[in-house]
Amino acid sequence: MTPSTAERPQMPVEDFEELAAAAPRHVRLEFVDGRVRTKDPLSVEDFEELARRAPETVRLEYINGKLEVKAVPDGNHRSIYLWLVRQFLLHCPDLDLAPESGVKAEAYRKGRARTDAVLVPVDHLVGHGEWSETDGILMALEITSHDRDTDQRDRIDKPIGYAAADIPVYLLIDREDNTVKVFSEPKDGRYQQVVSHPWGATVELPAPVSITLKTEKLKDYA
Repeated sequence: MTPSTAERPQMPVEDFEELAAAAPRHVRLEFVDGRVRTKDPLSVEDFEELARRAPETVRLEYINGKLEVKAVPDGNHRSIYLWLVRQFLLHCPDLDLAPESGVKAEAYRKGRARTDAVLVPVDHLVGHGEWSETDGILMALEITSHDRDTDQRDRIDKPIGYAAADIPVYLLIDREDNTVKVFSEPKDGRYQQVVSHPWGATVELPAPVSITLKTEKLKDYA
């Protein structure tokens, strides 16, 4: 049986121990109730240094001023991403759905979000470092994972962070309630339009993405 999101820890203790051993000396970490936290306020510069030193199995984000750990995708998560890649290749061969892209999100680009993917013109990310400016990003994609921080991270914090960074469209594939949520028209740090569709519906992604997704295939991943 798959653990519920309330029961699954954020990361294994072995990963925490490896992360703590690699952390800069002045970054003090603790492991409480299955979650990694910092004992002191963490600057974005300290976060970037910690993220560079983290073991490959640990994917870190800096969301709303807090250290977060992004869950490792399971098979259904990866299959949904690959299904989307095929759709965009069919409809938009001049665009890339670039996986696991780090972006400078939130107001004043003070957040560091590790997206499941961003939609960009082909070769747009050439020359970028680990954390890209959001200028030129057409859409951010998140596919929810079965961890207990998904609700706050993907449904609340990231829509705010992506809107504040003026990413035109945020596409959320929600595996908890089998919906496709489309956030668009960012203004004053909020998306003005949020439309939810059940899996199986025809979903219109607004400009500048401007494609239609037929989502019946998503039912195979429920």
